[in-house]
Amino acid sequence: MLTALDWPGFADLSLAGLLFLCAAAFLAGAVDAIVGGGGLIQLPAMLLLVPGGEVIYSLATSKVAAVAGTTAAARTYARTTPIDWRSALPMALVALLGSLGGAVFADLLPSGVLNIVVLVALVLVGIYTWRKPELGTDHQPRYGRRGQIALMIAGGAVIGFWDGIAGPGTGSFLVFLLVGMIGYAFVTASATAKVVNVATNVGALAFFIPAGKILWGLALAMAASNMAGSVVGATLAARRGSGFVRRVFLTVVVGLVVSLGWKLALGG
Repeated sequence: MLTALDWPGFADLSLAGLLFLCAAAFLAGAVDAIVGGGGLIQLPAMLLLVPGGEVIYSLATSKVAAVAGTTAAARTYARTTPIDWRSALPMALVALLGSLGGAVFADLLPSGVLNIVVLVALVLVGIYTWRKPELGTDHQPRYGRRGQIALMIAGGAVIGFWDGIAGPGTGSFLVFLLVGMIGYAFVTASATAKVVNVATNVGALAFFIPAGKILWGLALAMAASNMAGSVVGATLAARRGSGFVRRVFLTVVVGLVVSLGWKLALGG
């Protein structure tokens, strides 16, 4: 199990390492499908082993698994949860472009400063959601069509850019934007967020694939695991409703805060 595999595209991982990463991808897919935040599980697991020897390979390879999982989750949600495609698609397109830009500048931006900004934002998001138990229980859009689309496009661009840099919490920020600012119910927000998250992952891959940063054997194995987890998570969310999604959302936000806080404390 600890012997390195000589399979092409696996960066000499051992079989135990491969199974560990596939298990992490499955769990990440399930969590991400429910409320976002799967990157809290999948990317740190990859960074424990650093396949390929450089962090950029982990970032790029994880995007392949993520896009497979978010696509599977979006399809599962679309069968059971109404999605406002006239709002979701423009938001997704702008988020895709934002993510592409973020991927290009991934090595140029001061990640330490960005991590502090995101940590503060996550704390505020968690407190706001916890103090408003009625938030996201009903679907009550707060704006007219034009105002809603404009806000979703602006938010999609910013969150997409952050996702391209491989920043944590993308799915959770998308859900909070749609629940806290637009007025969506949690289940509807999760379904819409999956559509947008597919686009942000595709945007990042538009840079990473030509750059040759993806370990394709590992990426495909993890993608299959992430897809399976995503279907399980999306099915649970659709069946259990917005109350269940809200509880998972708060749990993931707390986990993200602890993870980012620990990283900053260690000087990462």
